[in-house]
Amino acid sequence: MLESFNDVIEYIENHLLDEIHKQEIEKISGYSDYHFKRVFMFLTGLSLNEYIRKRKLSLATQDLIAGQKVTEVAFNYGYNSSDGFSNAFQEWSGVRPSEISMTTNQYFFPKLEFSYTLKGGISMEFRIEMKEAFNIIGVTKRIALQFEGENEEIINLAQSITQEQREAMHSVGNLYPHQVINASFNFDGRDSDKDGSLEHMIGFLSTNIMGREDLVQIHVAKQLWAVFPITGSFPQSLQDTWARIFSEWLPASSYELVEAPEISFSNYNDPPHARYSEIWIAIQKK
Repeated sequence: MLESFNDVIEYIENHLLDEIHKQEIEKISGYSDYHFKRVFMFLTGLSLNEYIRKRKLSLATQDLIAGQKVTEVAFNYGYNSSDGFSNAFQEWSGVRPSEISMTTNQYFFPKLEFSYTLKGGISMEFRIEMKEAFNIIGVTKRIALQFEGENEEIINLAQSITQEQREAMHSVGNLYPHQVINASFNFDGRDSDKDGSLEHMIGFLSTNIMGREDLVQIHVAKQLWAVFPITGSFPQSLQDTWARIFSEWLPASSYELVEAPEISFSNYNDPPHARYSEIWIAIQKK
């Protein structure tokens, strides 16, 4: 997998001054647009568009230092106006493009290269299940991606749930695990230049439909899921498993991601050092 990811990086590098086509990325990588961008984001901590934007601004820096005009550089790197380019450049570097030749600090964002790291043979427990269609009913908030530690935005979202909402969700939660779940979906990086973010949902799984305006309902179609049971220190074991799914399990498996909510839950009655959790990701055969 990583070889094909490096081929995509090379394609991007050769077309930073041209239009980059998602169909070509799919062809080179051998993966769907969604799978590639989701795995790319998890492996690098960047959305694909953010990576492309930073590479363009890095090369634009060299062009500006070489004496090219701001308007010319802005046009070359696909900006509709010099103002738009100037704002993006200042946000990235901290200085206006017209000032770059006068500062002693230069800004550089290197080309990525994916490489394998050999790790000790630590087994991963998982099962493949076909699940019937279901609904997720709960509350949502768009949050920034965070790969380590407890996410304060998720904590704030959980604390915002009223008792009435909680009781309503409990009343319709008629599917396993019969408790609060976390679901993530609508990952950016497909249309956004900004830092990675996603829609996070706290709710219950249900076959029912709820018409409350203060609760969101997401329908998930019947499909195949990879389920990863985890017991260990929370939240570290959960986050470590997320990382291993994307960096180890997916590259070695015969499956690819399907665009669907990624689901997890934890049993908070267990002690933090030995807490049971599960991660569900929707998949299909490559």
